Amino acid sequence: MANEKQFPMTAAGKQKLEDELDFLKTIKRKEVVERIKIARDFGDLSENAEYDSAKEDQAFVEGRISTLESMIRNAVIINENESNKDIVRLGTRVTFIEVPDGDQESYTIVGSAEADPLEGRISNDSPIAKSMIGRTIGERVKVLTPGGEMEIKILSIM
Repeated sequence: MANEKQFPMTAAGKQKLEDELDFLKTIKRKEVVERIKIARDFGDLSENAEYDSAKEDQAFVEGRISTLESMIRNAVIINENESNKDIVRLGTRVTFIEVPDGDQESYTIVGSAEADPLEGRISNDSPIAKSMIGRTIGERVKVLTPGGEMEIKILSIM
């Protein structure tokens, strides 16, 4: 058996996935099954758009359940309270500026399972996070992005 991918995440991130899994199993799954049952009563399944839609939803829900179960089973909890805030790592909040004249930005580095750039959380697999991990305050870091190379300076680590 191949090693399953590990999913680094915060305890809050794992709880969020567990809550979504519970919702899908206890509420959403039942709703979809009921929709399929009602759509069957409409007659010929070969030309039944409601049935097809409900079956697509069922496939999506079951796929998401499987994905969430794997992520939760292989979760590695990030210790956000580690006292060493001198080095960028998973769970730290990093403030940086693009040099020479960019805007200041701050992100928390999290696992891909809970990344949401609009909420200030970037994946440890992102080009910026990969470039910063293991670095310290004051360091200038070259980041290779799909749009080209940029340079950033780490201002703070929390």
